[in-house]
Amino acid sequence: MGQEESHNEEMDLARIHELCVIFMKECPSGALHLHELKKIFGVSSSSVEESLFIETIFNSFDTNKDNTLDFLEYVAALHLILRGNLEDRLKWSFKMYDNDGNGRLDRTEVKRLVRILYKIKLQKTHISMTPSQICDRIFELVDQNNDGECKPLHYAVIVLNSFGDTLDMRHNISHGLMSL
Repeated sequence: MGQEESHNEEMDLARIHELCVIFMKECPSGALHLHELKKIFGVSSSSVEESLFIETIFNSFDTNKDNTLDFLEYVAALHLILRGNLEDRLKWSFKMYDNDGNGRLDRTEVKRLVRILYKIKLQKTHISMTPSQICDRIFELVDQNNDGECKPLHYAVIVLNSFGDTLDMRHNISHGLMSL
């Protein structure tokens, strides 16, 4: 059993080394910039919502806020997306949209999230509601004390019930990050 664990660790180290070689080949400066990430995902500057979505993802992984992703930030992103459990990914996505960092989403933050999801996914389905109407409906359902805020638990319920199949972002995001 110990050998199996050691073997898996070696494979993980080998994979990390492989990712490092690929990362350094594609990003010789040792840093991945936002415009490069947009290019990887095929996001044009004319697509405001998709661009905003990629910027939000990028900023969530730019932990030192230097406007680049270094190799460690890149590996942390891959680890969360590829190996993170659902709870960790929900916490991460909640923090992505909690712009002021207060632990709650207000109407502006929820509306921004809905606009992005609407553009990326819901627009392709037969939903007769606008992003503003969807946001209003969300608050009707979760804002029981009328404080105009969506707490993390409410967010998780909304995401899982409404967008569960859409928001398993592992495939789309990991495919883009792995294609460096």
